[in-house]
Amino acid sequence: MIRRRGPWRNLEAVEFATVEWVDWYNSRRLLEPIGNIPPAEAEARYYAAQQKVALAA
Repeated sequence: MIRRRGPWRNLEAVEFATVEWVDWYNSRRLLEPIGNIPPAEAEARYYAAQQKVALAA
């Protein structure tokens, strides 16, 4: 990512681009093994299912 989007003006620009990429990777990319949904959505579904089980008990 760093080489493709350069040249960079300063270290702050590199840090900001890195934070954007990490956010995309951890929250918004689609993962085939979990049904082509973003990791954040899969995590929300997991915790919602856990809450339903706790309420039923």
